[in-house]
Amino acid sequence: MASARNQNKNTPASARRAKLEEARRKERSRERRSRVITITAAVAVLVGLVAGGGYLMSAADEQDEAEEQARTSPVAGEESWDDLTQEHVQTPVDYPMNPPVGGDHNPVWMNCDADVYTEAIPKENAVHSLEHGAVWVTYNDKASQSDIKTLSERVSKTPYSLMSPVSDQKDPLMLSAWGKQLTVKSAADARVAQFFTKYVQGAQTPEPGASCSGGIAK
Repeated sequence: MASARNQNKNTPASARRAKLEEARRKERSRERRSRVITITAAVAVLVGLVAGGGYLMSAADEQDEAEEQARTSPVAGEESWDDLTQEHVQTPVDYPMNPPVGGDHNPVWMNCDADVYTEAIPKENAVHSLEHGAVWVTYNDKASQSDIKTLSERVSKTPYSLMSPVSDQKDPLMLSAWGKQLTVKSAADARVAQFFTKYVQGAQTPEPGASCSGGIAK
């Protein structure tokens, strides 16, 4: 009997079953390794997402705090004007400041949807843009080309802003909003970013949300 059993173990069918069982064992082993690797990777990704999400949330909170501080803090060195008139007129206006920051103005605004003008624009139309909440960046021939380039790049990325030369202004670089004006010596001045944050569609805007397109495009 023992001899017969040994013979059965050596039959081709037994060998095939043994090979099949060995293949299944190896497959189960591969599956276990694959599950371990998948679980480990998933845990690593989850940990990374949690850590990254926490970092991004912290960075976003810091950015929000910085912007809130920029909006609520005074801009050092700026000039302010109150009680500016807002009548629509078809004639030139003699403004008390240059560039003007408000007052009577043309019924049509200059396009101020990130518009950079390389030639002078009518001041009466630009003032209308300020009424809509735009920031107007101006420069004269004493401004450096690098500063002009830096500021034009900022304006070209910022809706509710415009830029143009004003040859007879007193300083090389000036920023204006309705009732507000700032002179800077360099485009790298930190007050430039604050002025944009505070006054692009800021609290000083007489007509917030009014269009900055559909006006005059020179």
